[in-house]
Amino acid sequence: MCGIIGVVGSTETLATLLEGLQRLEYRGYDSAGIALVHAGHTWRARTAAGTESVAALRVECEGAPQDYRSGIGHTRWATHGAPEAVNAHPHLDCSGHVAIIHNGIIENHSELREILTGRGHVFTSVTDSEVVAHLVEELRGRGLELLDAVRHALLEVRGAFAIAVMDATEPDVIVAARRISPLVVGTAPGVSYLASDVPAILDRATAFYAVNDDEVVRLGPEGFRAVDLEGAPVRLRQLQIDWDLETAEKGGYDDFMSKEIAEQPHAVYATLLDRRRRDGSIVFDELRISDEELRDVKRVVLVACGTSNHAAQVAKYAIERWARLSVEVDIASEYRYRDPIVEIGTLVIGVSQSGETIDTIQATREAQRRGARVVAISNIVDSSLAREADAVLYTRAGLEVSVASTKAFVAQVAALELLALRLAQLRGTLAPEEIDRLLEGLHSVSGHIATSLGRRDDVAGVAAQLLDAHDYFFLGRHVGYPTALEGALKLKELTYLHAEGYAAGELKHGPLALIEPGVIVVAVTTDPVMHEKILSNVAEVKARGATVVAVATDDDERIDAVADYVLRVPATQSMFAPMIDIVPLQLLAYSLARGLGRNVDRPRNLAKTVTVE
Repeated sequence: MCGIIGVVGSTETLATLLEGLQRLEYRGYDSAGIALVHAGHTWRARTAAGTESVAALRVECEGAPQDYRSGIGHTRWATHGAPEAVNAHPHLDCSGHVAIIHNGIIENHSELREILTGRGHVFTSVTDSEVVAHLVEELRGRGLELLDAVRHALLEVRGAFAIAVMDATEPDVIVAARRISPLVVGTAPGVSYLASDVPAILDRATAFYAVNDDEVVRLGPEGFRAVDLEGAPVRLRQLQIDWDLETAEKGGYDDFMSKEIAEQPHAVYATLLDRRRRDGSIVFDELRISDEELRDVKRVVLVACGTSNHAAQVAKYAIERWARLSVEVDIASEYRYRDPIVEIGTLVIGVSQSGETIDTIQATREAQRRGARVVAISNIVDSSLAREADAVLYTRAGLEVSVASTKAFVAQVAALELLALRLAQLRGTLAPEEIDRLLEGLHSVSGHIATSLGRRDDVAGVAAQLLDAHDYFFLGRHVGYPTALEGALKLKELTYLHAEGYAAGELKHGPLALIEPGVIVVAVTTDPVMHEKILSNVAEVKARGATVVAVATDDDERIDAVADYVLRVPATQSMFAPMIDIVPLQLLAYSLARGLGRNVDRPRNLAKTVTVE
């Protein structure tokens, strides 16, 4: 998730770009850059200073031209290529005239790069984005105006993008386009703007317009016009913006948590994007371990904390079933204090949203010290965990601001299940056709999450009936168990109410003594294999006076007879269910917290990243 901004016709171009990038910094802070164009000249500055990239860029721009009236800027969340200045945007073509910025992922960048290199193009970065600059360069060389050159270039591109392109030989024009990644256009007298988010241009533009998928917009000082990829004119929908700046940074949502819950379909989509080579093999973002070593893995240990630990527990089921490997899940803070056994062939997977969780880092260091290979699952490029690991899969969920994690969980499960499928590929424990089927199912999860999000009002209605309750028990079986644990954790974090997650089969071993009228039992009942058993567990708590809230699939006709409230979700393959089932549990915790007047973004006593043991 990157931030983009552009301006045409302004007398304050540089100030507008730097101000906008500062507001977009939450979308990515691995690197930052701008390009200014004027009458055949392009001026560019880029920095890669981590969280200080925009501040460093300000220093770099102290000698920038002040009379250039058009420019584009970018703050990067790295996907392809390390967070270094050479990979920072904007990228230029061979002539130095065409400058591009890009948010998203070009899926077919490898084959396009190969073709363009064969035609004599010289690439200066290892990003997926640079191919667009060279495609536009070729089409401009055939005499196409910038709008048509960009439009035709995008016909050759697969993937997600919000993109902006300038050409110094046509300096008063920016061409922008979108597919999946967000993009807005703004106007003011004599000036046009574009941005990935409204906050970047909120106090500059006086009117705002939404760009839809596969629409291309030509911006100039006089305004804009838009076409689809075939060149047919389209009209952009004007947005009604009555936010202040703080609200705008939240995308119009009441808080960052609701914004991040809503971003979960895209978090899963982005995490899965561009993960297969032409031969069908699943690829890592960074790989410093051979396929032979991965194939020879004898045992897997996952180390993680909190929400990441619950994602790891889901992965245990997937790796054992698909790759036929023995798997342990350890609380990272306990791992190195129990003298763990690390044998030849042990693979340790460290899972951390930030990649800076000190307990997880120390656990993976201890594992490496004892001879294990380490794979990192992290949301932050070049984090400490990622740098030290032998292989990395990035979750690409975008920056998560709210302390209570939501979109990181679904993205971690998606990434871990990709890893499980890669191990199955290497070990030959699943047929290629079965891997194809599972990958197809995994890619369908984004749509199912979106469907579940569309039912938030139903969840809020249930929450309104439970505001007087003080004790919650979350039950699940199989992968429903870690889902229940995560649901309970969200309720604890957000509401400060007592909530416990249990494997439903453990009820008779103690917890059943606590069930009485007034207790709320939330049961995850979506697994068809375990359905009979979980319904029996629900009947046990119902008989003792509990109020039952069930998460159930749309086709479950039996659940209404035993549950007081039912939260419906689309049915899917059991291994993918946690990414969907967690959505109503997140919404339930959120709605209860709001009803109780809690600060959902900043729960008491908690920090986003735990950097001390």
